Order: sequence, then C-alpha cells, then structure tokens
Amino acid sequence: MSQQKKTPKTSAVEAATVVVLRLYIAGSAPNSMQAIANLEAICRQHFKNGHRLEIVDVLVHPQRAMADGVLVTPSLAKLSPLPAANVIGNLNDKAKVLLALGLAAQGHELQ
Repeated sequence: MSQQKKTPKTSAVEAATVVVLRLYIAGSAPNSMQAIANLEAICRQHFKNGHRLEIVDVLVHPQRAMADGVLVTPSLAKLSPLPAANVIGNLNDKAKVLLALGLAAQGHELQ
C-alpha cells in the first residue's frame, strides 16, 4: 500500500508552504493505524495551506524501506520544507511531533 494524498493549491505563495511528509507503516498493525490517524489529525489542524502525505507500507514495499534507511515503523519523515526531520512511533506525543516538524520551535503554527 503506497498512497498519496494531496491538497489543492491556489497560488504560488501557498505552494511554497506545502509540507511534504512520508509515513512508513507495517500493514494494519495497531501502532501503524494509530500513527496514520494521529498524523492526519495534525495535518488537518496545522497545515491548512496544504500538505502532501505519502504512506508507504513496508510489508508491501520492503526494498523501498531499506533504500530509505527505515528500520522501525511507524516512522515519519518530513521531507520539505527543510530542515528534514524524522519521528519514530505512533505519533501520540503531539508536542514532540510538532517540534520535529518545526512548528513548536517557531512559537506558531503553519497555517
């Protein structure tokens, strides 16, 4: 299962703020399902100008996970904007996820 969710863009200014994320999961394992739900909630709340989320099931695409250096699932990679970041786990700790995504450190949310 490799799927992408995209949100539409209406201007070049908004396109510059699109956050690109990749979530590696292991099938329908409970932690994987929880990570998807937690990440989708965070994206709805904090990335109102748009985001692109790709979900990679390492049980279906093990070579992709190995090539990307993913050893543990669930694992979230923020690809852009830079700096890149990684978070491992089911993403229940919202403060930790926001910090890794660069939102908490800025003192404001990307909206």
